[in-house]
Amino acid sequence: MSHSRCPTAILVSGSGTNLQAFIDQVASGALELDIVLVLSNRPGAFGLSRARDAGIATACIEHSDCPDRESFDRAIAAKLDPYKPELVILAGFMRILSRWFVDHYEGRVLNIHPALLPAYPGLDTHARVLAAGDEWHGSTVHFVTAELDAGPRILQGRLRVGANESADELRTRVQAVEHRIYPEAASWIAAGRLEFKDGAAYLDGRPLEQPVVVDYE
Repeated sequence: MSHSRCPTAILVSGSGTNLQAFIDQVASGALELDIVLVLSNRPGAFGLSRARDAGIATACIEHSDCPDRESFDRAIAAKLDPYKPELVILAGFMRILSRWFVDHYEGRVLNIHPALLPAYPGLDTHARVLAAGDEWHGSTVHFVTAELDAGPRILQGRLRVGANESADELRTRVQAVEHRIYPEAASWIAAGRLEFKDGAAYLDGRPLEQPVVVDYE
């Protein structure tokens, strides 16, 4: 993998706030990625507009046009592969990927999940954290594997849950954390510091038995 201007594809389904964080950091020179394509499964996704405004190539493949999950994933790969992405970023891409896709891009796909994995995989994490009365919440960047939200964890951003905080308020604060830790983890790949090997995440040549954890206010 190259150590600068890592060719990167970003997959979105919605507004693309994490995508915008990547666009902004690349534009400022803080992140050595080359965002070669932004792809969505929804033609009206605002993330596509963000990409076009930044002069980034876009594509859309509606999953409803494909008979099953793998055929949809193969259609995505047919769009991505000409760009030779060394990194594929899932930024609010609301589709479960097939094993075929994960194997095709093994070690090159990152996701961010709004919880401190392995706690709270799946949906509605903010409400679930509040219902459980947890002291800490946050988000986790991880490599994507065939098992949902279970790939090797890389980086977690944590924050304390506020007293009487609503799920929407907590979501807003967690998203702000995501906009910092997701590009950071991607920068480790671009710099050749982070890799997926033997089913594990390696940072600076050593296996990450636990994710790097950063606390935020």
